[in-house]
Amino acid sequence: MTQLTIAANIIVKKDKLERVTTALLKLTAATRTEQGCINYTLHQDNDDATHFLFFETWESREAWQAHMNHQNLKSYKAATAGCIESVRLNEMTDIS
Repeated sequence: MTQLTIAANIIVKKDKLERVTTALLKLTAATRTEQGCINYTLHQDNDDATHFLFFETWESREAWQAHMNHQNLKSYKAATAGCIESVRLNEMTDIS
């Protein structure tokens, strides 16, 4: 199996920043316990607090797909409904 890295860019509505930050931190802690999760780190832009970036490494694309359907992510989406401007997911492969 080939590991999969995900770069997830999330832009939050300014007036929802605190709510989403709390939900993202909760999601981060929960996701790290999911089967197949190798690395799941959350970053916040130093110049734009509404921009978050996840770097995720999964054992396989199947493990990531399981995460995408996991209750942890469903709970996050419910908690942040209407709070997100945009999300961009990039599936990446380490070639180094």
